Amino acid sequence: MNARPLANAAPVSAESPEQASAKAIEIATSATTAEASNPTPVNLFNFSLPGMEQYFSGLGEKPFRARQVLKWIYHHGITDFNEMTNLSAKLRDQLNANAVLRPPTVINEHTSADGTVKWLMGLEGGNAVETVFIPEAKRGTLCVSSQVGCSLNCSFCSTGAQGFNRNLSTAEIIGQVWLAAQALGHERHGGQRITNVVMMGMGEPLLNFDAVIPALQLMREDLAFGLANRRVTVSTAGLVPKIAELREAVDVALAVSLHAPFDELRNELVPLNKKYPIDVLMKACADYVRGRNKRHITFEYTMLDGVNDQPEHARKLVKMLRRLPSKLNLIPFNPFPGTKYNTSPWDRIEEFQRIMQHSGIITTVRKTRGDDIDAACGQLVGQFMDRTRRSQRIKMQQERSST
Repeated sequence: MNARPLANAAPVSAESPEQASAKAIEIATSATTAEASNPTPVNLFNFSLPGMEQYFSGLGEKPFRARQVLKWIYHHGITDFNEMTNLSAKLRDQLNANAVLRPPTVINEHTSADGTVKWLMGLEGGNAVETVFIPEAKRGTLCVSSQVGCSLNCSFCSTGAQGFNRNLSTAEIIGQVWLAAQALGHERHGGQRITNVVMMGMGEPLLNFDAVIPALQLMREDLAFGLANRRVTVSTAGLVPKIAELREAVDVALAVSLHAPFDELRNELVPLNKKYPIDVLMKACADYVRGRNKRHITFEYTMLDGVNDQPEHARKLVKMLRRLPSKLNLIPFNPFPGTKYNTSPWDRIEEFQRIMQHSGIITTVRKTRGDDIDAACGQLVGQFMDRTRRSQRIKMQQERSST
Protein backbone atom coordinates (compact mmCIF):
# COMPACT_ATOMS: atom_id res chain seq x y z
CA MET A 1 0.00 0.00 0.00
CA ASN A 2 1.18 3.50 -0.78
CA ALA A 3 2.38 6.09 1.69
CA ARG A 4 0.45 9.31 1.51
CA PRO A 5 2.52 12.05 -0.17
CA LEU A 6 2.18 15.57 1.19
CA ALA A 7 4.05 17.30 -1.62
CA ASN A 8 0.94 18.20 -3.61
CA ALA A 9 -0.67 20.19 -0.84
CA ALA A 10 -1.68 23.77 -1.61
CA PRO A 11 1.13 26.37 -1.41
CA VAL A 12 1.56 27.87 2.03
CA SER A 13 1.92 31.41 3.21
CA ALA A 14 4.36 32.35 5.98
CA GLU A 15 3.28 30.23 8.95
CA SER A 16 4.51 28.59 12.12
CA PRO A 17 5.86 25.02 12.16
CA GLU A 18 2.70 24.01 14.03
CA GLN A 19 0.49 25.37 11.25
CA ALA A 20 2.58 23.64 8.59
CA SER A 21 2.33 20.35 10.46
CA ALA A 22 -1.41 20.86 10.93
CA LYS A 23 -1.84 20.73 7.17
CA ALA A 24 -0.10 17.38 7.04
CA ILE A 25 -2.04 15.93 9.94
CA GLU A 26 -5.35 17.09 8.47
CA ILE A 27 -4.72 14.86 5.49
CA ALA A 28 -3.54 11.98 7.65
CA THR A 29 -6.39 12.06 10.18
CA SER A 30 -8.98 12.25 7.44
CA ALA A 31 -7.54 9.03 6.06
CA THR A 32 -7.64 7.42 9.50
CA THR A 33 -11.26 8.35 10.22
CA ALA A 34 -12.29 7.15 6.77
CA GLU A 35 -10.42 3.87 7.10
CA ALA A 36 -13.35 1.72 6.00
CA SER A 37 -13.55 3.43 2.63
CA ASN A 38 -9.84 4.30 2.29
CA PRO A 39 -7.58 1.74 3.99
CA THR A 40 -4.33 3.47 2.97
CA PRO A 41 -2.18 3.64 6.12
CA VAL A 42 -0.53 6.87 7.25
CA ASN A 43 3.25 7.00 6.83
CA LEU A 44 4.54 8.43 10.11
CA PHE A 45 7.80 9.46 8.44
CA ASN A 46 5.73 12.37 7.12
CA PHE A 47 5.41 13.98 10.56
CA SER A 48 7.66 16.27 12.55
CA LEU A 49 6.93 16.60 16.29
CA PRO A 50 3.86 18.91 16.05
CA GLY A 51 2.30 16.73 13.38
CA MET A 52 3.04 13.54 15.29
CA GLU A 53 1.47 15.00 18.45
CA GLN A 54 -1.69 15.88 16.56
CA TYR A 55 -1.79 12.43 15.01
CA PHE A 56 -1.71 10.72 18.39
CA SER A 57 -4.23 13.19 19.76
CA GLY A 58 -6.53 12.05 16.95
CA LEU A 59 -6.13 8.51 18.25
CA GLY A 60 -7.12 9.62 21.75
CA GLU A 61 -3.55 9.38 23.05
CA LYS A 62 -1.48 11.86 25.05
CA PRO A 63 1.07 14.03 23.18
CA PHE A 64 4.01 12.28 24.91
CA ARG A 65 3.36 9.25 22.69
CA ALA A 66 4.68 11.29 19.78
CA ARG A 67 7.98 11.82 21.59
CA GLN A 68 8.25 8.13 22.38
CA VAL A 69 7.69 7.12 18.77
CA LEU A 70 10.10 9.73 17.40
CA LYS A 71 12.81 8.38 19.71
CA TRP A 72 12.18 4.83 18.51
CA ILE A 73 12.40 5.89 14.87
CA TYR A 74 15.35 8.27 14.90
CA HIS A 75 17.38 7.37 18.02
CA HIS A 76 17.00 3.60 17.78
CA GLY A 77 16.27 3.07 14.07
CA ILE A 78 13.11 1.06 14.82
CA THR A 79 10.29 0.94 12.26
CA ASP A 80 8.39 -2.08 13.63
CA PHE A 81 5.65 -0.88 15.98
CA ASN A 82 5.76 -4.23 17.82
CA GLU A 83 9.31 -3.43 18.97
CA MET A 84 8.25 -0.13 20.56
CA THR A 85 7.91 -1.71 23.97
CA ASN A 86 6.94 1.38 25.97
CA LEU A 87 3.72 1.71 23.93
CA SER A 88 0.64 -0.14 25.14
CA ALA A 89 -0.38 -3.31 23.29
CA LYS A 90 -3.62 -1.58 22.28
CA LEU A 91 -1.74 1.37 20.75
CA ARG A 92 0.66 -0.93 18.92
CA ASP A 93 -2.35 -2.73 17.43
CA GLN A 94 -3.85 0.61 16.36
CA LEU A 95 -0.60 1.65 14.69
CA ASN A 96 -0.24 -1.68 12.91
CA ALA A 97 -3.77 -1.26 11.56
CA ASN A 98 -3.62 2.39 10.58
CA ALA A 99 0.00 3.49 10.10
CA VAL A 100 3.33 2.50 8.56
CA LEU A 101 6.94 3.61 8.80
CA ARG A 102 8.06 3.32 5.20
CA PRO A 103 11.22 5.10 3.98
CA PRO A 104 12.52 4.81 0.41
CA THR A 105 14.35 1.61 -0.52
CA VAL A 106 18.04 1.39 -1.37
CA ILE A 107 18.40 0.13 -4.94
CA ASN A 108 22.17 0.30 -5.01
CA GLU A 109 25.14 1.87 -3.26
CA HIS A 110 28.45 3.04 -4.75
CA THR A 111 31.55 4.14 -2.87
CA SER A 112 34.10 6.47 -4.46
CA ALA A 113 37.85 6.11 -4.14
CA ASP A 114 37.76 9.22 -1.91
CA GLY A 115 35.18 7.70 0.45
CA THR A 116 32.11 9.48 -0.94
CA VAL A 117 29.03 7.24 -0.90
CA LYS A 118 26.12 7.52 -3.34
CA TRP A 119 22.82 5.71 -2.94
CA LEU A 120 20.13 5.27 -5.57
CA MET A 121 16.93 5.30 -3.55
CA GLY A 122 13.74 3.82 -4.94
CA LEU A 123 10.41 5.61 -4.59
CA GLU A 124 6.82 4.77 -5.35
CA GLY A 125 5.84 4.68 -8.99
CA GLY A 126 9.18 3.29 -10.14
CA ASN A 127 11.08 6.56 -9.64
CA ALA A 128 14.47 6.86 -7.95
CA VAL A 129 16.60 9.71 -6.60
CA GLU A 130 20.24 9.95 -5.60
CA THR A 131 21.60 10.81 -2.14
CA VAL A 132 25.28 11.44 -1.43
CA PHE A 133 27.37 11.28 1.76
CA ILE A 134 30.67 13.21 1.76
CA PRO A 135 33.02 12.26 4.63
CA GLU A 136 35.67 14.66 5.89
CA ALA A 137 38.07 14.63 8.82
CA LYS A 138 35.80 16.51 11.23
CA ARG A 139 32.37 16.22 9.66
CA GLY A 140 30.14 14.16 7.42
CA THR A 141 27.80 15.94 5.00
CA LEU A 142 24.70 14.34 3.49
CA CYS A 143 23.37 15.81 0.25
CA VAL A 144 19.61 15.18 0.03
CA SER A 145 17.15 15.39 -2.90
CA SER A 146 13.76 17.14 -2.73
CA GLN A 147 12.26 16.39 -6.17
CA VAL A 148 12.35 13.65 -8.76
CA GLY A 149 14.33 15.61 -11.33
CA CYS A 150 14.10 19.39 -11.42
CA SER A 151 11.74 21.79 -13.15
CA LEU A 152 14.12 24.78 -13.31
CA ASN A 153 16.28 23.69 -16.27
CA CYS A 154 19.54 25.40 -15.28
CA SER A 155 21.67 25.01 -18.39
CA PHE A 156 24.82 23.68 -16.66
CA CYS A 157 23.14 21.07 -14.43
CA SER A 158 22.84 17.39 -15.30
CA THR A 159 19.79 16.98 -13.06
CA GLY A 160 17.93 19.74 -14.91
CA ALA A 161 18.75 18.15 -18.27
CA GLN A 162 16.93 15.00 -17.15
CA GLY A 163 13.62 16.85 -16.77
CA PHE A 164 11.07 16.60 -13.96
CA ASN A 165 8.57 14.04 -12.66
CA ARG A 166 7.22 15.03 -9.23
CA ASN A 167 7.86 16.39 -5.76
CA LEU A 168 8.99 14.11 -2.96
CA SER A 169 6.90 13.60 0.16
CA THR A 170 8.29 14.48 3.59
CA ALA A 171 8.72 10.75 4.20
CA GLU A 172 10.80 10.41 1.04
CA ILE A 173 13.00 13.37 2.02
CA ILE A 174 13.66 12.55 5.68
CA GLY A 175 13.72 8.88 4.72
CA GLN A 176 16.93 9.55 2.78
CA VAL A 177 18.55 10.88 5.96
CA TRP A 178 17.22 7.97 8.03
CA LEU A 179 18.46 5.35 5.56
CA ALA A 180 21.88 6.98 5.25
CA ALA A 181 22.17 7.14 9.04
CA GLN A 182 21.38 3.43 9.30
CA ALA A 183 23.85 2.54 6.55
CA LEU A 184 26.63 4.62 8.10
CA GLY A 185 26.18 3.29 11.60
CA HIS A 186 24.87 6.58 12.91
CA GLU A 187 25.02 6.92 16.69
CA ARG A 188 24.14 10.04 18.66
CA HIS A 189 27.29 9.83 20.76
CA GLY A 190 29.85 8.27 18.47
CA GLY A 191 30.38 6.24 15.34
CA GLN A 192 30.36 7.49 11.78
CA ARG A 193 27.62 10.08 11.96
CA ILE A 194 26.01 12.68 9.79
CA THR A 195 26.98 16.12 11.11
CA ASN A 196 25.58 18.29 8.28
CA VAL A 197 22.68 18.00 5.85
CA VAL A 198 22.44 20.08 2.68
CA MET A 199 19.34 20.24 0.51
CA MET A 200 21.49 20.35 -2.62
CA GLY A 201 20.57 17.09 -4.29
CA MET A 202 18.02 16.68 -7.07
CA GLY A 203 15.38 19.40 -7.31
CA GLU A 204 14.61 22.92 -6.06
CA PRO A 205 13.66 22.55 -2.38
CA LEU A 206 11.57 25.71 -2.19
CA LEU A 207 9.31 24.48 -5.00
CA ASN A 208 8.39 21.62 -2.65
CA PHE A 209 7.96 23.83 0.40
CA ASP A 210 5.16 21.98 2.21
CA ALA A 211 7.03 18.67 2.23
CA VAL A 212 10.48 20.13 2.85
CA ILE A 213 9.57 22.11 6.01
CA PRO A 214 8.61 19.09 8.20
CA ALA A 215 11.74 17.30 6.99
CA LEU A 216 13.89 20.28 8.03
CA GLN A 217 12.14 20.34 11.41
CA LEU A 218 13.08 16.69 11.92
CA MET A 219 16.70 17.37 11.01
CA ARG A 220 16.74 20.06 13.72
CA GLU A 221 14.58 18.21 16.27
CA ASP A 222 16.46 16.79 19.30
CA LEU A 223 14.12 13.79 19.28
CA ALA A 224 15.24 13.05 15.73
CA PHE A 225 18.64 14.10 14.31
CA GLY A 226 19.25 17.14 16.54
CA LEU A 227 21.39 19.13 14.10
CA ALA A 228 22.23 22.77 14.85
CA ASN A 229 20.73 25.49 12.65
CA ARG A 230 24.02 26.17 10.89
CA ARG A 231 24.42 22.50 10.04
CA VAL A 232 21.23 22.27 7.98
CA THR A 233 21.36 24.18 4.70
CA VAL A 234 18.68 24.78 2.09
CA SER A 235 19.97 25.66 -1.37
CA THR A 236 17.77 27.61 -3.77
CA ALA A 237 18.15 28.96 -7.28
CA GLY A 238 16.38 32.10 -6.08
CA LEU A 239 12.67 31.47 -5.47
CA VAL A 240 12.30 34.84 -3.76
CA PRO A 241 8.81 34.59 -2.15
CA LYS A 242 9.66 31.27 -0.51
CA ILE A 243 12.93 32.60 0.92
CA ALA A 244 10.90 34.90 3.17
CA GLU A 245 8.55 32.04 4.12
CA LEU A 246 11.49 29.77 4.93
CA ARG A 247 12.81 32.32 7.44
CA GLU A 248 9.49 32.26 9.28
CA ALA A 249 9.01 28.48 9.15
CA VAL A 250 12.32 27.03 10.39
CA ASP A 251 15.77 28.26 11.44
CA VAL A 252 18.28 26.88 8.93
CA ALA A 253 21.17 28.17 6.84
CA LEU A 254 20.55 29.44 3.31
CA ALA A 255 22.64 28.90 0.18
CA VAL A 256 21.87 30.56 -3.14
CA SER A 257 22.88 29.17 -6.52
CA LEU A 258 24.09 32.43 -8.06
CA HIS A 259 26.54 31.51 -10.85
CA ALA A 260 26.56 34.94 -12.53
CA PRO A 261 26.78 38.60 -11.47
CA PHE A 262 24.88 40.00 -14.49
CA ASP A 263 21.17 39.47 -15.22
CA GLU A 264 21.71 38.79 -18.92
CA LEU A 265 24.15 35.97 -18.20
CA ARG A 266 22.18 34.58 -15.25
CA ASN A 267 19.03 34.51 -17.41
CA GLU A 268 20.88 32.02 -19.62
CA LEU A 269 22.37 29.93 -16.83
CA VAL A 270 19.46 30.06 -14.36
CA PRO A 271 16.20 30.81 -16.23
CA LEU A 272 14.39 31.54 -12.93
CA ASN A 273 16.35 34.82 -12.93
CA LYS A 274 13.96 36.17 -15.57
CA LYS A 275 11.23 36.17 -12.93
CA TYR A 276 13.36 37.10 -9.91
CA PRO A 277 16.36 39.15 -11.14
CA ILE A 278 19.54 39.60 -9.17
CA ASP A 279 18.60 42.87 -7.40
CA VAL A 280 15.36 41.32 -6.12
CA LEU A 281 17.21 38.18 -5.04
CA MET A 282 19.88 40.15 -3.16
CA LYS A 283 17.23 42.06 -1.21
CA ALA A 284 15.56 38.77 -0.23
CA CYS A 285 18.93 37.47 0.96
CA ALA A 286 19.57 40.60 3.03
CA ASP A 287 16.12 40.25 4.61
CA TYR A 288 16.81 36.59 5.43
CA VAL A 289 19.85 37.35 7.62
CA ARG A 290 18.62 40.67 9.03
CA GLY A 291 18.56 40.57 12.83
CA ARG A 292 20.36 37.23 13.02
CA ASN A 293 23.78 37.70 14.52
CA LYS A 294 26.74 35.91 12.98
CA ARG A 295 24.62 34.53 10.14
CA HIS A 296 25.53 34.70 6.48
CA ILE A 297 24.35 33.57 3.05
CA THR A 298 26.49 31.12 1.10
CA PHE A 299 26.54 31.92 -2.61
CA GLU A 300 27.36 29.02 -4.93
CA TYR A 301 29.17 29.86 -8.13
CA THR A 302 29.94 27.18 -10.73
CA MET A 303 33.08 28.07 -12.69
CA LEU A 304 32.43 27.74 -16.44
CA ASP A 305 35.32 28.21 -18.83
CA GLY A 306 35.02 31.51 -20.72
CA VAL A 307 31.46 32.07 -19.51
CA ASN A 308 31.46 33.50 -15.99
CA ASP A 309 35.07 33.18 -14.83
CA GLN A 310 36.69 36.44 -15.94
CA PRO A 311 38.09 39.20 -13.66
CA GLU A 312 35.21 41.51 -14.57
CA HIS A 313 32.78 38.90 -13.24
CA ALA A 314 34.72 38.74 -9.96
CA ARG A 315 34.82 42.52 -9.58
CA LYS A 316 31.08 42.78 -10.14
CA LEU A 317 30.51 40.06 -7.54
CA VAL A 318 32.58 42.04 -5.05
CA LYS A 319 30.27 45.03 -5.46
CA MET A 320 27.21 42.79 -5.00
CA LEU A 321 28.37 40.91 -1.94
CA ARG A 322 30.52 43.29 0.11
CA ARG A 323 27.54 44.82 1.97
CA LEU A 324 25.89 41.47 2.67
CA PRO A 325 27.05 38.93 5.29
CA SER A 326 28.12 36.30 2.81
CA LYS A 327 30.53 33.61 1.78
CA LEU A 328 31.32 32.60 -1.80
CA ASN A 329 31.79 28.95 -2.74
CA LEU A 330 33.46 28.46 -6.13
CA ILE A 331 32.53 25.12 -7.71
CA PRO A 332 34.63 23.69 -10.55
CA PHE A 333 32.16 22.56 -13.22
CA ASN A 334 31.62 18.80 -13.36
CA PRO A 335 31.01 17.84 -17.03
CA PHE A 336 28.26 15.45 -18.08
CA PRO A 337 27.36 13.92 -21.46
CA GLY A 338 25.95 16.44 -23.93
CA THR A 339 26.90 19.60 -22.04
CA LYS A 340 28.19 22.60 -23.95
CA TYR A 341 30.28 23.84 -21.01
CA ASN A 342 33.82 23.15 -19.88
CA THR A 343 35.54 23.49 -16.51
CA SER A 344 37.49 26.68 -15.91
CA PRO A 345 41.28 26.18 -15.82
CA TRP A 346 42.64 25.93 -12.29
CA ASP A 347 44.78 29.07 -12.56
CA ARG A 348 41.70 31.08 -13.53
CA ILE A 349 39.76 29.71 -10.55
CA GLU A 350 42.62 30.71 -8.26
CA GLU A 351 42.78 34.20 -9.78
CA PHE A 352 39.02 34.59 -9.29
CA GLN A 353 39.40 33.53 -5.67
CA ARG A 354 42.26 36.01 -5.10
CA ILE A 355 40.22 38.93 -6.41
CA MET A 356 37.36 38.06 -4.08
CA GLN A 357 39.51 37.48 -1.01
CA HIS A 358 41.56 40.63 -1.48
CA SER A 359 38.27 42.53 -1.40
CA GLY A 360 37.30 40.98 1.92
CA ILE A 361 34.88 38.31 0.65
CA ILE A 362 35.41 34.89 2.25
CA THR A 363 35.87 32.63 -0.77
CA THR A 364 36.43 28.88 -0.84
CA VAL A 365 36.86 26.44 -3.71
CA ARG A 366 34.78 23.30 -3.36
CA LYS A 367 36.84 20.17 -3.66
CA THR A 368 35.38 17.83 -6.24
CA ARG A 369 34.29 14.66 -4.47
CA GLY A 370 32.83 11.45 -5.86
CA ASP A 371 33.22 12.33 -9.54
CA ASP A 372 34.33 8.76 -10.29
CA ILE A 373 30.82 7.57 -9.32
CA ASP A 374 28.99 10.62 -10.78
CA ALA A 375 28.25 11.92 -7.29
CA ALA A 376 29.83 15.36 -7.69
CA CYS A 377 27.92 18.64 -7.69
CA GLY A 378 25.57 18.90 -10.67
CA GLN A 379 25.94 15.24 -11.66
CA LEU A 380 22.98 13.65 -9.85
CA VAL A 381 20.33 12.25 -12.17
CA GLY A 382 18.41 9.36 -10.54
CA GLN A 383 16.00 7.24 -12.56
CA PHE A 384 12.56 8.48 -13.57
CA MET A 385 10.15 9.24 -16.37
CA ASP A 386 10.49 12.87 -17.47
CA ARG A 387 6.99 14.40 -17.53
CA THR A 388 8.31 17.60 -19.13
CA ARG A 389 9.93 15.77 -22.12
CA ARG A 390 12.90 18.08 -21.64
CA SER A 391 15.40 15.22 -21.74
CA GLN A 392 13.90 14.03 -25.03
CA ARG A 393 14.21 17.49 -26.59
CA ILE A 394 17.84 17.79 -25.45
CA LYS A 395 18.66 14.39 -26.90
CA MET A 396 17.12 15.35 -30.25
CA GLN A 397 19.11 18.60 -30.31
CA GLN A 398 22.30 16.68 -29.60
CA GLU A 399 21.57 14.23 -32.42
CA ARG A 400 20.91 17.05 -34.89
CA SER A 401 24.11 18.86 -33.91
CA SER A 402 26.18 15.71 -34.43
CA THR A 403 24.90 15.10 -37.97
